[in-house]
This record gives sequence, C-alpha cells and structure tokens, in this order.
Amino acid sequence: MNRCMKLIAIAGVLLSTSTMAATFTDTYRAGNTNFAIRGVEPDTAAKFPVFIYAVGTTEAFDNATALAAINGMAARGYVAATVNYANGSFGNCNTLSGRARAIFDQNGANSAVTRLCARGKADCSKGIVVGGFSQGSVFATLARNFDTRVRAAYGMGTHASYSIFNLNSCMANGNHTLPNNRLRIVDGEADSFGGGNAGANRRDNQTVTGFNCGTAAFSCLQTNGSGWIIVRNTEVQDRSADHCYARASGGCSGNQNSLDQGFATGNAPWQLNANLNFLTQFTER
Repeated sequence: MNRCMKLIAIAGVLLSTSTMAATFTDTYRAGNTNFAIRGVEPDTAAKFPVFIYAVGTTEAFDNATALAAINGMAARGYVAATVNYANGSFGNCNTLSGRARAIFDQNGANSAVTRLCARGKADCSKGIVVGGFSQGSVFATLARNFDTRVRAAYGMGTHASYSIFNLNSCMANGNHTLPNNRLRIVDGEADSFGGGNAGANRRDNQTVTGFNCGTAAFSCLQTNGSGWIIVRNTEVQDRSADHCYARASGGCSGNQNSLDQGFATGNAPWQLNANLNFLTQFTER
C-alpha cells in the first residue's frame, strides 16, 4: 500500500487517511486482464462500508471527477476506490454486463469488489454504494445484479440508450436488480446521448428510473433523494450542460482533469456533494 498521508474531515473530526493501490482481474470479457484500483481509506481503528466508482469510455480511471468522488466518500467514512476496466469501447447490454460483473461479482475471487471487501479497513456487511459516469454509470446501475450488498447508486450521464446501443433490456426501470428508490441519476440538458435537449433527456430519465414528474420538470427527486435531475445549460461554467457537464469546458473533448467551478465544492442538487450525501443514508458507519 502507498502510505501517502493526508487529513480528511469525518463528522467534523480530522482523521488521517492513506491512499491505497491494488489490482483485480477481469475473467469474463477481457482475457483475464489485470486492472488497477486506486483508493483512499481512513487510518482510524475502525471498519467502514465501501464505495466504488467507475469512469466513462476512454477516460483515465484516476481523472479529476473520479478522485473527487473517492476523496469525498473517504471523507464521509468509506473505503473508497476508483477502478480501471477495458473502457476503450462501448457495447450492448451483454458486453457491459460482463464488464460490470468483473468489477462487482460477489462470488468472484478476483473481482474488484472482492479485493476491496478483503481490505482490513473494509466491512462490506455495512453496505456497498457505487457511482460512475457514462459507461461507468451503467455499471453502477447494474452493480446489484452481481452483488446483493450494493445498496444504492449514483450515475452521471446515465441513459437507456447511447448512440446505436439500445440498453433498455438492462437499463430500463424494472430490468435491473437495483430498486428505483435506490438510484439517483444526473444528466445534462444538452446531453446528446439522451437526445440533446431537456424533453428528450427527461423521457430517457423516466425510462431508467421509472419516475415521472411531468413534461416540464428538471428535477424528479423523491423523498429520500432518489430519482433524476437535469442540469440546465445556465448552471454550468461553459453554459452547455452536455454529456460531460462536470468538466470546466470543451464538452467530452475538454480536459477531464479540469472540473466545472462548482462541481466538486458546491451544494446544488446536481453537484457532487449532494449526490454523495444521498448514498450515505443507505449504509452503516
């Protein structure tokens, strides 16, 4: 383990934490390929629930969004990690389910979740929560298909279809094991994968979550925070809430290590803090 130390705040108390690194093996779709895990875990003498994050297609697994997510969850009292995978391409439900299984297979000796749950600071009986962007958000939505300890998911750029790939058979509400009241997704108003405008993205969000708040809604959050949010163009730094709304500018071709000015620090419902807080209610800490 890399003993890179820093301080984080948990319930107002500063605690020492360490970064950690490991690997897992994709035995299903990538020819027994080993992939990297990068994480943060508290140093205090206790055991914690686990948070796993998956990036999108072609993204670096340790980009700014991933690191903000795992550091944010470590600060909330989790063994938190971002995982690499064969993300050079997208695929249909069969392909994406295979990749998700490699990460979340509860019975797989070499899966990412098994490796993380075996860590001394981890107690997966307290629950596992997950997050991801784009292809990674598909994995987050499907994670409970492969590990019953997964209690909630947060997805960015989450859809029932992506370009030529129709994922209704695995991503539509009722076609994945995760209940809709444990799923929270956030999509940009101009996200082309959801249709490129608020109306089309609204319909797609309804398909994934099952929640319908009418034809003009930009938010359909339920009492416990599950549901969906559409980020308005006016809310983001570059005035285009596209598929990569969390980046400062340039859409998905922009710098993945340059975040929108409020994404990691603000408290708006679409920004990171509110979504990480949603996850924490489902685990014991």
